[in-house]
Amino acid sequence: MDPLVFLVLCLSCLLLLSLWKQNSGKGNLPPGPTPLPVIGNILQLDLKNISKSLTQLSKVYGPVFTVYFGMKPTVVLHGYEAVKEALIDLAEDFSGRGSLPLSEKVNKGYGILFSNGKTWKEMRRFSLMTLRNFGMGKRSIEDRVQEEARCLVEELRKTNASPCDPTFILGCAPCNVICSIIFQNRFNYTDQDFLNLLEKFNENLRLFSSPWIQVCNNFPAVIDYLPGSHNTIVKNFADIKTYVLEKVKEHQASLDINNPRDFIDCFLIKMEQEKHNPQLEFTFENLITTVTDLFGAGTETTSTTLRYALLLLLKHPEVTAKVQEEIDRVIGRHRSPCMQDRSHMPYTDAVVHEAQRYIDLIPSDLPHSVTRDIKFRNYLIPKGTTVIPLLTSLLNDDKEFPKPEVFDPGHFLDESGNFKKSDYFMPFSAGKRMCVGEGLARMELFLFLTTILQNFTLKSLVDPKDIDTTPVCSGFGQVPPSYQLCFIPV
Repeated sequence: MDPLVFLVLCLSCLLLLSLWKQNSGKGNLPPGPTPLPVIGNILQLDLKNISKSLTQLSKVYGPVFTVYFGMKPTVVLHGYEAVKEALIDLAEDFSGRGSLPLSEKVNKGYGILFSNGKTWKEMRRFSLMTLRNFGMGKRSIEDRVQEEARCLVEELRKTNASPCDPTFILGCAPCNVICSIIFQNRFNYTDQDFLNLLEKFNENLRLFSSPWIQVCNNFPAVIDYLPGSHNTIVKNFADIKTYVLEKVKEHQASLDINNPRDFIDCFLIKMEQEKHNPQLEFTFENLITTVTDLFGAGTETTSTTLRYALLLLLKHPEVTAKVQEEIDRVIGRHRSPCMQDRSHMPYTDAVVHEAQRYIDLIPSDLPHSVTRDIKFRNYLIPKGTTVIPLLTSLLNDDKEFPKPEVFDPGHFLDESGNFKKSDYFMPFSAGKRMCVGEGLARMELFLFLTTILQNFTLKSLVDPKDIDTTPVCSGFGQVPPSYQLCFIPV
C-alpha cells in the first residue's frame, strides 16, 4: 500500500475514534450494546422492524437503555413506567423533538411536528386554540364528521357491492374533515387533485417505513449525496406545500379580517397583528409548514387506521356481527350515529380501541429530546439527546393486555361487559408532544366505523381465516397489506 494512503487511513481512523469518544463521553447515559465506530449499533438492529429490535434489547438492558444510530446516542424508554415518568411526570424536560434528518430537511424547523423551542410552542398553542374555535371537540365539528360519514356511505354505495380496494375512499373522508377546517371547503371523491394529494401522503407513509429511510435518518449525508426514495418523499412534500401555497394566496385575495372562515384566515390575521414583533413566529414559512403538518397528520394516520380496522373486521366476522347488533339496538337504521351513542355502546368502543392497540400504528412514536441536562433514574442525559418512547411496549404489554398478539376487544371490557379504560393506551403519545388532533381522530374513528357498519355488510373475497393482517412495512409506521372487499348494502 502507498505509504501516503496508509497514513491518511490511520489519521482518519484516529479522528473518527476521537470524535466517537468525545460524543459518547457526554453525560452518564444508560447502558446499552457496545457501538461500533461511525455506524453505531446499526448492525444489531433490523431495519425492517426497528421497534421489534429495540424490544429485544430491552430484555437484556432493561427499560431504559442507550443505542447509537450512527454516531448519535439515543435513549430508549421501554414499558409503561419509564414512558409515563418521562412523557407525563417530566413532560417539559422531554418535550423536545428528537433528530429525524429527512423530516428536518423537509420542514426546516418550521411548523408543529418537527420544530422546537419558541417556534413549536407558538405554533402548537395557536393551532390548538384555532382548532377548538372551529369546533374540534365540540358539536360543530361532530356535524362535519357526520356529514362526511354520509358522503362516505354514498360513495361506497357507488361500488355496487363489487370488489374494491378501500384505500382512497377511506382516505377521502378524514382528509375532507381536516380540509373543511383548514381550507373551508371539501373535495369531491373523484377530484383528481384530491386523489393526487392522498396518493402522496399514502406513498410517504409507506416510504418512511422502509429500511432505506431508516438508513437515511441514521446517516444524513446520504440524503444530500445519494439517489433513492428519500428524494421522492422530499418531492411529494414540495408538491403538497405548493398546493397549500396556492390555497394561501387565494385566501389572501379574499380575506376579511372581521370574518375568518378557517385556519388559514386565522393565521393570516395573526401574521398581520404580529408583523411588528421582532421575534416574529407567525411567518409565511410557519403557515405553509403548519398547514401541511395538520393536513398530513389529519389525513394519513386516521385513514390508515380505518383501512386496517376494516381488515381486522373482515378477519373476525364474529366481532363485526356483535358491533352491528349493538348498532341496531342503540342507534337503529334511520338516524346517523353520534358521539353520545358511544357511552351506550361499550363493545363498539372496545373494538375501536382494540383496533388501535393491535395496529400499533406508530410503534416508536416520533423521536423526543430532552430540553436540558437531566438526571433520569440515576443517569445523566445531556440536553438535546434523542429519546425514543416505545409506545409499542405499552400497547403490547402482556400484563395489561393478556395475549397482546391476538385481536380481542375483551382487552377493553370488564367482567360485566362495560368499557374499561387503560392507562397503557397511548397510540397518540402523551405529554406535551401528544397528537394535537387526538380528539378529532377519536371522533372520526368511532363515527366513520359505526356509520359504515350501520349501512353495509363487509364481505371478504377470501376465507377470513386466510386473511393475513401482518403489516407490509414496520418502520416509522405499520402499513397494512393491500386488500379488496365488497360493501353489501344492508
